[in-house]
Amino acid sequence: MKHPICPRCDSPEAVKSGIVNDRQRYRCKKCGYYFTVNKLGKHIDSYYVTKALQLYIEGISYREIERILGVSHVSVMNWVRKYKIKAPEQTAYHPTYKILNHGELVEYIKNGGNLKGAGMMITELGDKYMMIKWKRFRE
Repeated sequence: MKHPICPRCDSPEAVKSGIVNDRQRYRCKKCGYYFTVNKLGKHIDSYYVTKALQLYIEGISYREIERILGVSHVSVMNWVRKYKIKAPEQTAYHPTYKILNHGELVEYIKNGGNLKGAGMMITELGDKYMMIKWKRFRE
């Protein structure tokens, strides 16, 4: 078994030195430093992080992003804080979204009336497509 590298002196000469809280401890032979290897947590693909941040910038709420991507809204909030993303102020427009498969998207775009009076963005979402439209609030 390969032992980890010492975080203090970067020496590969570490030996096992007991277990604390069900985690293996190591001691560096070179500097005598005791350390525990970090736990490997659940890793979420960067594709979903990028999509979540894009949707947040477009004005979609954390809970809606959770429903769309299947990623916890708390994770989305943490990514927004981590990458210091600021959502633009949206007072006159609000986004609506639809999840469509390829055939539904083609039919929607064929109807020219659906494309007038609003901004629109289409993005891939796994094997489907997400269409985000911005319409003015009706007064």
